[in-house]
Amino acid sequence: MESQQVKLKVCGLTRIEQIQELILMETDFLGFIFYEKSPRYALNHLTLEEISTIGHQAKVGIFVNESLEKLAETANKAKLDFIQLHGDEDEYFIVELRKLISPKTGIIKAIRIGNQDPDELQKIIDNNGSMVNYLLFDTDSKAFGGTGKTFDWNLLNNIEIPLPYFLSGGISEKNIGCVGMLRQKPFALDINSKFEIEPGIKEIDKIRNFKNKI
Repeated sequence: MESQQVKLKVCGLTRIEQIQELILMETDFLGFIFYEKSPRYALNHLTLEEISTIGHQAKVGIFVNESLEKLAETANKAKLDFIQLHGDEDEYFIVELRKLISPKTGIIKAIRIGNQDPDELQKIIDNNGSMVNYLLFDTDSKAFGGTGKTFDWNLLNNIEIPLPYFLSGGISEKNIGCVGMLRQKPFALDINSKFEIEPGIKEIDKIRNFKNKI
């Protein structure tokens, strides 16, 4: 990870005491999933008020095909710093969302990678890149993430990525070395299921070791 230090996002958080440990560890981004079908659905364990009082500069709310009104209300009540759109939200949706949230709130658009060829992927990126602050590349799945599976990272070497991006999908201590082969390095690594005892319960020591490696 030469040059700029890659940042770390820990996603799928559900436990206040673990969140506090990650803050002490200076974790760059804290991810809260607001998708009811996820086994890491934040509101099964935390209230919006509890999330709003967490003292951190980069709380990310992950949403999947949520209505504009509910998304904006959740983001405002939880005092989220970033909104991650992990569904099929289009440019129109993002334009409308911008009107309902604080201008300081950043938007991350996830692009789910499955069997696309580089040209197809480039088209998707070009259609999504103008309205958001960051892109996020994740492995495509019916569950919209959290599968622990990686996609073919080499695809990223065959496209132009106009924004800083988060790399997600099955990142672990075993494959971290492969990030070095990427022509455009990720802005941040997004870890989740490979660092859990069970969904939403993180292995803090394992995350600490990983953070030291990157």
